[in-house]
Amino acid sequence: MKVSILTLGCKANQAESSFIEANLRSQGCDIVQLGENPDFCIINTCSVTSKSDYQSRQLIRRAHKAGSSVIVTGCYSELNKDAVKAMDGVELVTDNSDKYSIIKALTGTISCNTLDFGTSLRSRFFLKIQDGCDHSCSYCLIPNARGRSRSTSLDEIIRNINSISRVYSEVVLTGIHLGTYGYDLIPKVKTSDLVSNILQKTTIKRIRLSSLEISEVDEDLIALIGDERVCNHLHIPLQSGNDRVLKMMNRPYNSREYLDSIQRILERVPDISLGTDIIAGFPGETEREFENTLDLIDKLPFSYIHVFPFSARKGTKAAEMPGTVASPVKRLRCSSVRELGSKKKAEYMQRQVGKTLDLLVEERIGDRAWLGTTGNYLKAMAYLEHSRPKDVVPVGIAAVDGDRLVAYPITPL
Repeated sequence: MKVSILTLGCKANQAESSFIEANLRSQGCDIVQLGENPDFCIINTCSVTSKSDYQSRQLIRRAHKAGSSVIVTGCYSELNKDAVKAMDGVELVTDNSDKYSIIKALTGTISCNTLDFGTSLRSRFFLKIQDGCDHSCSYCLIPNARGRSRSTSLDEIIRNINSISRVYSEVVLTGIHLGTYGYDLIPKVKTSDLVSNILQKTTIKRIRLSSLEISEVDEDLIALIGDERVCNHLHIPLQSGNDRVLKMMNRPYNSREYLDSIQRILERVPDISLGTDIIAGFPGETEREFENTLDLIDKLPFSYIHVFPFSARKGTKAAEMPGTVASPVKRLRCSSVRELGSKKKAEYMQRQVGKTLDLLVEERIGDRAWLGTTGNYLKAMAYLEHSRPKDVVPVGIAAVDGDRLVAYPITPL
């Protein structure tokens, strides 16, 4: 049986698709591209913006046009079940809470004890350890689609990572609200407790954390980032640098708290790679308030910024707020953030010249050249003689070439 898996949206979706793929491979399914005439196409949808909704519908139509039987899951289908079920070619729609039932539907087996990770083209494994969200940002539908926060047990995570480490050098720990991991477990544990257990009980070479809220980066977690196996990288959403807008967004911090906390992290880990998210054009956001966001970004050494124009989602408080910002204005504000983000990234990349970084080898780009990702989340190109995809090797950084580093191999003593 040939199966194609198409994934939109967050790293949690990517993690779920990776788990489904590994189980299907273990049951003898061939995972193929949509153009290779799959028998089934699994589409893991997203609904974070109206554009995501559109992309989800387009993928369903493409899969049907390709002749596949279509299985749909994810947040878009969770929130629009009847509409998705009515689309041509859709044979099955599964809830987010029952996403792994797709494995049984196709193979008759719920999940396997030994998963086949070996033939995946991905260089790192995304492992979902938490689902759902108990917070209520005024612009977000995801709690409606994902439910309350739920955590995977420590023992199950350790078992999964020990299996993953036989093939992968890096695991990315993901969740819908990752920083609340363990709050619902008995006894209660924190994200830092989990990372400490992974360091002690597995041999995985690199551990990367996906998005965390600023209040969730405590002293214990900052201390663990100093471990050579924990990636020198955090993604901490800001969304806005203006306190009135943050309050309307129902974000649990103000601009001063965010700034002070980031500076505390930088004092402990001076060269950490920091990424963030920004929403431009929130209802009622004035030009001066948007400039507050640019001013705050300018004060901090972000290595990259993801910026999104505000997208009204029916059923959220923000969708009912007055003061709609015109689309051309939102586009201009997004452009301003991207321009500043590019400047920040270039500055961060330049500071890496002369340093030694660990490189996860990903793809060949010439006879001897390889492209990979460093622990601090930068792309780098290096000429490596005996490396293979998924290897982690030390490299020296010689220069910056556009949006990637130029590196050379370093032979360990």
